[in-house]
Amino acid sequence: MRTGLVTTPFGRRPMTLALVKGQLQSSDDRSTRPIEKWKVFRDISEARQLLGLHDRALAVLDALLTFYPSNELAAGAKLVVFPSNAQLSVRAHGITGTTLRRHLAALVEAGLIHRRDSPNGKRYAHRGHGGQIEEAFGFDLEPILLRAAELAGLSQRVAAEKIRFRRAKEALTLCRRDVRKLLTAAVEEGAEGDWCLMEDLYHALMSRLPRSPNRETVETLLDEMAALRADIVNRLEMQIKTENIDANDIQNGCHIQNSDSESIYELEPCSGNEQEEKIEPAKISSKVDQRETLKAFPLNLVLRACPQMLDYAGGSGISNWRDFMSAAILVRSVLGVSPSAYQQACEIMGPENAAVAIACILERAGHINSAGGYLRDLTKKAERGEFSLGRMLMTLMRANSGGGMKQAG
Repeated sequence: MRTGLVTTPFGRRPMTLALVKGQLQSSDDRSTRPIEKWKVFRDISEARQLLGLHDRALAVLDALLTFYPSNELAAGAKLVVFPSNAQLSVRAHGITGTTLRRHLAALVEAGLIHRRDSPNGKRYAHRGHGGQIEEAFGFDLEPILLRAAELAGLSQRVAAEKIRFRRAKEALTLCRRDVRKLLTAAVEEGAEGDWCLMEDLYHALMSRLPRSPNRETVETLLDEMAALRADIVNRLEMQIKTENIDANDIQNGCHIQNSDSESIYELEPCSGNEQEEKIEPAKISSKVDQRETLKAFPLNLVLRACPQMLDYAGGSGISNWRDFMSAAILVRSVLGVSPSAYQQACEIMGPENAAVAIACILERAGHINSAGGYLRDLTKKAERGEFSLGRMLMTLMRANSGGGMKQAG
């Protein structure tokens, strides 16, 4: 029985099963280390639409966090803040009482805070002889600590969606440009084809693009615009091939007429050296710059090199790459690495290697001024083929060889 973990709201505010579920949420996945409250707040800000929050609700949450004296939220600490509505309104930039209550309810509904109401509905604290808080009634910030890993994952999803949307819009812009210029070239140079029909199709597609499109709309239009571009290119290619065949027929006719030349050297085969000289440039032009492909390392090796990752794992520890990458998303938030920087690393290095890079940065966090800038630098080097993740792991393994290794649960 865990009835002590559940409190009901004061007055006419109803109790719901969703509130019961939120208060009974297990703390098995709680990080063994404190979480910096402003870094988690940034994740909440990134993921606010997924959480169903408005920007004014974030202002209220920001104000609530300022009433908690420590910069870190830690397991076992008293995480209840008890400001009055007047104090909250001042720190939330003068928000009105009605709006304040509405957004407090939204934060409770989103599962980011819990109400710890007193018998009379007031917010206050009982203090001991030394001034320490023994019991407080107000708003409990513990859900933010419990959901830190989940919130980091949500912000990462938002960052990935933004990058996908931006690239879809870029691809659509390029495709539109291609279609527009190909149609112009075909008309101006008198190429055969029903270009008026193609022009009408192009304008019909563009008319379906709203002023503020979403990603699904952009990707749908991109597929159709790409199909139109392919059709135009195919028509032009067929015409170019036809012209080339006609030109070759003319050239072949000229060659037959001149085949009775008196020179004995015209049909003489070239020497072996001359053949090599002709072939060699083709060999040179076919060379491709090959980069060393980053590959995922054995998980046990990574955990031996980066044992601090286990502090950010759930209650079941890290037994596979999925557990490891989930912990890396939380560590990304703790280190202050932006979701976009981590997403870029995932795309260049691969998700597993990006998670390993985060783990390596965690091990050397005390020697790195900006974890986000450091990760971006590693990503650029990986893109150029100049980054050796294995060397970094081996260095960390040697550094950790003297200490006791943690076990992956």
